[in-house]
Amino acid sequence: MQQVPARYPQALLLCLLVILTEGWGREAATPGCHLHPFNVTVRSDRQGTCRGSHVAQACVGHCESSAFPSRYSVLVASGYRHNITSVSQCCTISSLKKVKVQLQCVGHRTEQLEIFTARACQCDMCRLARY
Repeated sequence: MQQVPARYPQALLLCLLVILTEGWGREAATPGCHLHPFNVTVRSDRQGTCRGSHVAQACVGHCESSAFPSRYSVLVASGYRHNITSVSQCCTISSLKKVKVQLQCVGHRTEQLEIFTARACQCDMCRLARY
């Protein structure tokens, strides 16, 4: 009988990954960039004089990125220091919408506040200012 101890830990790890990812929901298993709901709590001040909550949308997921050897013209222009060119895209908000949040205040008073939430997502050029 031949033993294969080196493969057993890999098979166990694969089974654990499958079990763990099933709990993340359909969004985590869906490739690409998409809307994901999350609960946001809004307070009027640090004491929470007025507060409320709302389900907002965020953009989550992944987009394609690649790296390849730079063209000769890029090598020459960079003094042969830029030998790899990369093209990256990030999952970003492509459009926003305003939603109204009802705030419950001390003394049974209510206020209304508008916040922004994502309406749509897309893969777009990564920009440092966004992150």
